[in-house]
Amino acid sequence: MRKRQPADTTQAADLISPALLDIVQHIPKARVRRSAHPEEDAHRLARRAALKAAAAAGVLALPTGPLGWLTLLPELRTLWKIQVQLVADIAALYGRKSELTQEQVLAGLFHHGDAAVLCDLVAQVGSRLLVQKASAQVLQYVVRRLAIRLAQRVIGKGLARWLPVAGAIGLAAYAHHETSRIAQTAVALFQPEPAP
Repeated sequence: MRKRQPADTTQAADLISPALLDIVQHIPKARVRRSAHPEEDAHRLARRAALKAAAAAGVLALPTGPLGWLTLLPELRTLWKIQVQLVADIAALYGRKSELTQEQVLAGLFHHGDAAVLCDLVAQVGSRLLVQKASAQVLQYVVRRLAIRLAQRVIGKGLARWLPVAGAIGLAAYAHHETSRIAQTAVALFQPEPAP
């Protein structure tokens, strides 16, 4: 029997799901080229993207009360755009941009936090992440499940909107941390397998 979600979580998921699907369906062009030292360059890109994400989250978290709630979805979209660009750039550093799929983008964005939701797309073999191509229905199903989990977190983060400065600093730190973890996941995803 399926667990029923509270109405506000379902409503939030109804807003998040199409926004997330739109983000992963429009993978941006890489802003970098293949690198002779992709891991170091990925760390440099990750630091820059994490600072950009922290600044965006901090600024968008400043409005308080009901106005603060209105900034939640724009904050998520802004963070996802920064993070998807980071995943695309890391793929390019490893010479894998042409292979980048929607499923890999989702794995890059959410594997570190929502691995259980992504089990339909990702298999872990040893230290490697193997991402499978999914049908449109499976992709929508996975995005919906992610949206429900994200909605639960967003409702919690929305409470931080009532604490203007402390909430903004906390959300900025969280965005920085998450973006850094996404970079680690992307490096693990695109790094070539070690020679036996």
